[in-house]
Amino acid sequence: MTLRKRCLTIILQAGIAAYWPAHAAGQSAFKVVPTPNENFNNELFAVSASSPSDIWAVGESTIHFDGTTWTAFPAPMVPGNNTSTLQGVADISPTDAWAVGLTNASSSTGVNQLIEHWDGTQWSLFAGPAFGSTDQPALFGLTAITANDIWAVGDVVNTSNGILSFLFEHWDGTAWTKTTAQDPVSGFLLGASSDATNDVWAVGYSGFLNESSKTLVFHYDGTAWQTVASANTGVADQLNAVVALAPNNVWAVGSSFKVEHSASLTLIEHFDGSSWTVVPSPNVGPVNSNQSNRLFGITALSENDIYAFGSFFAASGSGHQMTLVLHWDGSAWSILPSPNPTTKGGFLSDVLFAGVALSPDTLLIVGSEDEAPHTGTLAVESTTADRTGGSNPR
Repeated sequence: MTLRKRCLTIILQAGIAAYWPAHAAGQSAFKVVPTPNENFNNELFAVSASSPSDIWAVGESTIHFDGTTWTAFPAPMVPGNNTSTLQGVADISPTDAWAVGLTNASSSTGVNQLIEHWDGTQWSLFAGPAFGSTDQPALFGLTAITANDIWAVGDVVNTSNGILSFLFEHWDGTAWTKTTAQDPVSGFLLGASSDATNDVWAVGYSGFLNESSKTLVFHYDGTAWQTVASANTGVADQLNAVVALAPNNVWAVGSSFKVEHSASLTLIEHFDGSSWTVVPSPNVGPVNSNQSNRLFGITALSENDIYAFGSFFAASGSGHQMTLVLHWDGSAWSILPSPNPTTKGGFLSDVLFAGVALSPDTLLIVGSEDEAPHTGTLAVESTTADRTGGSNPR
């Protein structure tokens, strides 16, 4: 995961316009929500809500919204110093939430998975399945069907022989258990989503990222995890997130390199119950190899109101990175204007990673903003009222 840097979130300033392309000149449908920053690094990689007044966002920081205020809470072994991160969260109720991730804080044990539980008062480490002394497990995605039916996905590396296996862990209300599937090449599972006990999806990539990677999709049918053929469009493709709306309506997003040493492009795929196909998606530019576009997350308000998000880079080669939001209206994907709150330090690096539907007409997306040498939490929200006012595109 690329490291980014920090400041307090604030509203979009006019000074950002120099980095924003002409298509975003209109008013954004999204407003920046002030969120706390109590660590050195505070980026947010996952978000989940049991209601609009019970929202958890996690990453290098762990923050909660109670309907009025965002508050930071300590999470064991996640000090905000780039040694450990929480990559997935499932908010079941105000007294029951789970978060998973990885830590490499101890050089003696190497990388190890993190499983943490919220009981309404505090976050605590929770025992996961047992692994061998040479195994290094890591978890990157989490999805909950019910309080007693939760899946976490990731990978485990055996340091004695170098074998990497895809990792699936399940919570049944009593204990976490594991299932693995050996990966003959290399790769990672990065995202998970479910719409039923027998319809759970995990996505990622196999091969070597940015060189020869291919999209990777697993499906759980209530009995076993199996790979499902997915589409590829370039020399290196990957999927970062998935949202399952129905057995015949699943979306996944990521990025693709059409040719070596080119800018990456947005990649969006759809499953119709029979097969995965690539759905055309727009990009900012690219006018040259510097201007990569990437999608890290996807969230649906309804089957015809879906949002994919991530970031794109400046064509100048400066490394400036700006938020990117795409919208599906039932017919096509289009780019929506989105804010970039970083205003100081001369370097812009604002990224959106994960989103959650708070109601049929309200969406919250989280990520990080950059003001060297730190990273700050970033949250943007859009409601029906915001999206239908003025000349905002839909």
